[in-house]
Amino acid sequence: MSAAEPMLWSGWGDPAKAADLPEPVRRLLHDMLGVRPPQAPAASFGEVRLPAAALSPLVLTELRGAVGADHVRFDDDARIRHTRGKSTPDLMRMRAGDGSDAPDAVVLPGSHREVLDVLRICAGHRVAVVPFGGGTSVVGGLVASRRGFAGVVALDLARLDRLISVDAESMVAEMEPGLRAPQAEQLLAGYGLTLGHFPQSFEYATLGGFAAARSSGQASAGYGRFDDMVVGMTVATPRGTLDLGRAPRSAAGPDLRQVILGSEGAFGVITSLRLRVRRAPAERVYEGWRFESFAAGSAALRRLAQEGALPTVLRLSDETETMIGLARPGEIGALAADAGCLAVAGYEGAAAEVPVLRERVAAVLSGLGGVYLGPEPGESWARGRYSAPYLRDSLLAAGATVETLETAGFWSALPRLYDAVRLALQASLGSPLVMCHISHVYETGASLYFTVVTAQSADPVAQWEAAKRSANEAIVLAGGTISHHHGVGRDHREAYAAEVGEVGMEILRGVKDRLDPDGILNPGVLITPPAGSV
Repeated sequence: MSAAEPMLWSGWGDPAKAADLPEPVRRLLHDMLGVRPPQAPAASFGEVRLPAAALSPLVLTELRGAVGADHVRFDDDARIRHTRGKSTPDLMRMRAGDGSDAPDAVVLPGSHREVLDVLRICAGHRVAVVPFGGGTSVVGGLVASRRGFAGVVALDLARLDRLISVDAESMVAEMEPGLRAPQAEQLLAGYGLTLGHFPQSFEYATLGGFAAARSSGQASAGYGRFDDMVVGMTVATPRGTLDLGRAPRSAAGPDLRQVILGSEGAFGVITSLRLRVRRAPAERVYEGWRFESFAAGSAALRRLAQEGALPTVLRLSDETETMIGLARPGEIGALAADAGCLAVAGYEGAAAEVPVLRERVAAVLSGLGGVYLGPEPGESWARGRYSAPYLRDSLLAAGATVETLETAGFWSALPRLYDAVRLALQASLGSPLVMCHISHVYETGASLYFTVVTAQSADPVAQWEAAKRSANEAIVLAGGTISHHHGVGRDHREAYAAEVGEVGMEILRGVKDRLDPDGILNPGVLITPPAGSV
């Protein structure tokens, strides 16, 4: 697969990788959840219903003058492939042929200057702009509000795809935001370096998207979150250029990088990133451990995090996820009622360092009830680490609603948060299959990543949206954060407002008003309107 290939318009990634479910798995879904095949087949590409493009000839002429005629597209293919992201409701709407959220045009700038020009033109004509990277958002982050605007353009940053420089002495690389993660790793490998950022969206997501959504990769225990890697950035805004980050740390006022990280294109468009890099590891080892219960495994992970004996990868599946086999995607459907809870530990580093860390981790895990399962479970996870979204496509085609959501909390609050989300989903969906794993750990807490499977109702989009609202409310009431690494988008906007409070929202609106006075950047995403406004 070339990293530049477009994603499947109505699913995830490479169309060849979404295989039909085996018949035994279909029977299992029917027997457990009552899943039945959909009544109507999914729409074909040619059946997608698109609204008429709304941009005036004058706007199109000015955009062509800014980026070149070949880099302004309004054909059906471009519009469909830039419609929404990859959440389950997004895919369900596309499978139903609903292209109502399509942009009017797709604009591909080739430089920071061209991005500034596009923003100036769009602000002058009140055209909304949706910054677009890999298109992997699962929280409604790529759907702009049209009300009050003369049109919507998707600002695709694919042409901003260069490795600008490598400072080997400082271990900093400057890279453009349109680089997809595999491209970035390939370029850095030429210098013996790596970012070490490997989220499930790795094959298609971009560096700019990682920063805009505060992404966290599967190897974050060893390499850190993506926002930890950002030491500097250049940002184009409707008011001009922000150039942030002069040193590794500073006491010169609040860190304005943090204003942009996680802002999801609502404040500006990232046009370059200065990123901390690491030496490429000489050795990679993955292994599995078994715990009797999720509580016992959680206690062991907490001990590792607080004692500083962290592997590069550290994950723990609950009893249900382990039983179903989702922790090892190649074994879906191979039920194992006495499987306990599977933990996966991965080690990446110098050949002399990996064995030492493995021994230290093994002493902690075995001392807290862990049973060593050998390398096979870890290697199985590593082989299938990017495959879950393809499994979702297969489940949707079989008639199941399947979606994920994630949160994080302090260790002391984690059991309450775990129970609250599961109960909310069960109450909303009846008798769904709810699975969970700890995906990232810190000294003070951890993230919980839930996967939900249920039979599709007559209106599966409304079915999931109701369940999502219920889960969001449960997260807020239980003291968790509404998002650990997927961002806010539209799906989490109200819950995020409850999390930061009205004063926090006023601060964000103030930043938005200053950097984007016409409100053209991703309107409707991240920020709730003021109380009493339309």
